[in-house]
Amino acid sequence: MPTYNRADLAFVRGQGAQLWTEDGRRFLDFGSGIATTSIGHAHPHLVQAIQEQAAQVMHVSNLYRVPQAEKLAARHVAASFADSVFFCNSGAEANEGMVKAVRKYYAENGQPERYEMICFEGAFHGRTLGMLSATGNEKYLAGFGPPVQGFSHVPFGNMNALRAAIGPGTAGIMIEPIQGEGGVRPASLDFLRDLRKVCDEYGLLLALDEVQTGMGRSGKLWAHQWAGIEPDVMSAAKGIGGGFPLGAVFAKEAVAKHLKAGTHGTTYGGGPLACAAGNAVLDVILADGFLAEVDRIARKLWDGLVALAAKHPTVVSGVQGAGLLLGLKLQPEVTNGDAQAAAVAEGLLTVAAGMNVLRLAPALIVRDAEVEEALELLDRTCRRLTPSLNKVAAK
Repeated sequence: MPTYNRADLAFVRGQGAQLWTEDGRRFLDFGSGIATTSIGHAHPHLVQAIQEQAAQVMHVSNLYRVPQAEKLAARHVAASFADSVFFCNSGAEANEGMVKAVRKYYAENGQPERYEMICFEGAFHGRTLGMLSATGNEKYLAGFGPPVQGFSHVPFGNMNALRAAIGPGTAGIMIEPIQGEGGVRPASLDFLRDLRKVCDEYGLLLALDEVQTGMGRSGKLWAHQWAGIEPDVMSAAKGIGGGFPLGAVFAKEAVAKHLKAGTHGTTYGGGPLACAAGNAVLDVILADGFLAEVDRIARKLWDGLVALAAKHPTVVSGVQGAGLLLGLKLQPEVTNGDAQAAAVAEGLLTVAAGMNVLRLAPALIVRDAEVEEALELLDRTCRRLTPSLNKVAAK
């Protein structure tokens, strides 16, 4: 179906933060399948785990125990705020499960009228009908009928507007610590702390969408840990499987206990193969020193991008984001589509984001030399896009 506007590139091989096309061209991958190949392409530990599990058993369904899922859940619980984990297939599915968990919590506690979630302008929570409604973007909603009830939207980072939106039907607050699709905009740590306080004040549940920001991308395992807070429930996907389809809903026991048998489910979620991949990814990310190295190299990339913006002010107006989820805010005269195409011409893969931002999300195993190469390729990209230089070249 004509659902995607695909670039005319077909990749046949990857290694770490690099990809090769079928005609032999090499690209530096700073998109990572939209922040998904967290430990890079063809990571030997992940490849071995998938191969070994595929040769044993790939699928049994959730009618039976799945030891690989039990192990992965126990490890995630030990490393997070959660008391239990529900595994699924994708970020949208994880967000659907998270909202169901919030609604079920209030229904089981005698307040079924409390089912509304306060979300934020610029959010992106997925492509299901429910998550399109949580996203609230008219462009994505157009043509799919009336939005699902129970989602309202306030300006990102505006605590006064959020407080004004709380009513008797409010169940929780749903937020991405960094809006990825919405322009790589980070919520301030103080704002995240204030959200935790207001949830406690009004008896609401804090639901964090860490689909794009989690699994080490911020330099900590979960982005909310920088604020020193804990959510009540959280969604995860993308990097949690390192490229293999895997999503999850994390929850405290007070929430999780209400999702009893028959209230939620999935055919493929939490299967042996996906959870073998998830365990392999966790082996790498939880290794001593790994996250500290992510933080170090992310700061190096940030400093390089700030210098790039200063060097090319007619193209780049600023740098935003956190960790290895960063964005170049482009001047109005330069579109992120043009910038993305110019980067491809230089051999660099990036991802466009909202608010005319060019998103950079390399694998967490990216090396110093690759960061330096990416900065050089971005410098050449900016030269391609610089209006004054282009006019001179045209003469």
